[in-house]
Amino acid sequence: MATLKAQHLAKSYKGRQVVRDVSLSIDSGQIVGLLGPNGAGKTTCFYMIVGLVQADQGRVLIDDLDVSHQPMHGRARAGIGYLPQEASIFRKLSVTDNIMAILETRKDLDRAARHQELESLLQEFHITHIRDNLGMSLSGGERRRVEIARALATAPKFILLDEPFAGVDPISVGDIKQIIHHLKAKGIGVLITDHNVRETLDICETAYIVSDGQLIAEGDSAAILANQVVKEVYLGHEFRL
Repeated sequence: MATLKAQHLAKSYKGRQVVRDVSLSIDSGQIVGLLGPNGAGKTTCFYMIVGLVQADQGRVLIDDLDVSHQPMHGRARAGIGYLPQEASIFRKLSVTDNIMAILETRKDLDRAARHQELESLLQEFHITHIRDNLGMSLSGGERRRVEIARALATAPKFILLDEPFAGVDPISVGDIKQIIHHLKAKGIGVLITDHNVRETLDICETAYIVSDGQLIAEGDSAAILANQVVKEVYLGHEFRL
């Protein structure tokens, strides 16, 4: 089992501290949420873990491997997968070529193994029937499936999902939840940040709540919903799952 840890992360912009002393961890096969009000610093925390933003202080580790100073692609090689909120698919490539473009970066696979992995991913995410379709022709739900399959092409230990429920219809939300449970079953640790609090809390085993740049609560959904500070600054007193 592997553990992804963020320890004592801090970040300032133009003299204003937006993240202060945030620590969290994700184990293999665990679904974790990182939530908070707009402007609370959760997105900056998320980006510091994935490597889009360099932390001023603190460390990011996979087990004992310190990846704090690694660029994003270095962290990807170490086992951190990332699915951005915005469409990341290659619009003018087919589904097959989208996935193969990532598989071809895998030095541990020969040509036959890459094609075997491609077929496995197409079947696993039920996208074999659209394998020849161009990225630009896919529905929102299909695109998400292809993007997640592509993220898994690097064989990550962890996958960080940025707003996975944004801009998708209710049927696709259920579909994405199923995929997240599937990732968990494969032993992949999942970190989610999303403005859709209800859907995220519903699927997470543990959630971390950030407000004004610092952690104010952590725990399972029941503990988060019962936390008076979280009610005051984030969820309100009428929120129910």
